[in-house]
Amino acid sequence: MSDLAREITPVNIEEELKSSYLDYAMSVIVGRALPDVRDGLKPVHRRVLYAMNVLGNDW
Repeated sequence: MSDLAREITPVNIEEELKSSYLDYAMSVIVGRALPDVRDGLKPVHRRVLYAMNVLGNDW
């Protein structure tokens, strides 16, 4: 048997999808969907305001 075949671990596809999706969903919630405690802005809004500042746009 080759080395590659020994490294393959059989998994239940349903359980793997559940755990992978949960990990992804939590990373999205923490990284993008929740506002920051310091200023109440989400990362995307902070990037927009920063870009506006760099371009000299006043609001």
